[in-house]
Order: sequence, then structure tokens, then C-alpha cells
Amino acid sequence: MPTGTIKRVFNERGYGFIRAEDRRELFFHRSEVRGMAFHELTEGMEVTFEIGPGDKGPRAVQVRPLSPHRERQSDAEG
Repeated sequence: MPTGTIKRVFNERGYGFIRAEDRRELFFHRSEVRGMAFHELTEGMEVTFEIGPGDKGPRAVQVRPLSPHRERQSDAEG
């Protein structure tokens, strides 16, 4: 199962983007968040996900936090 970090969350619009370990940026919709409420996601949070088809290319599905309160420090470095 791929992992990555939440790059950006648009709470009012109900979607966001994940930066995968391979540096790809993937769209995700609030309906795909598991294990916590969408509005609890924060930028830098580590997540696992599956990759599924989307209207504009691959997208993240079955998005789950690795740990709800753990943020990645190395994202600020690179």
C-alpha cells in the first residue's frame, strides 16, 4: 500500500492532494477518507492509500492516516 503526506486540503470544497513517496501528486475526495473525519486532516500528515482511476488520471482512494497526530518533518527539507 503506497504512503505519502497530505500536501493540501480544501475543507470547503471537500478534496485535497497527497504527495506520494515517489513525489507524484494525487487528488483525493472527502468520500475516500477512512479512519478519521475529512476536516481533521492536516497538511504534512502521513497517510496510506490505494490508487484508483479518476476523471483526470490516477487518484488516491481509501485514504487512511498512519497516525492522526504524527506529521512528517522531512517535507520541510525538500
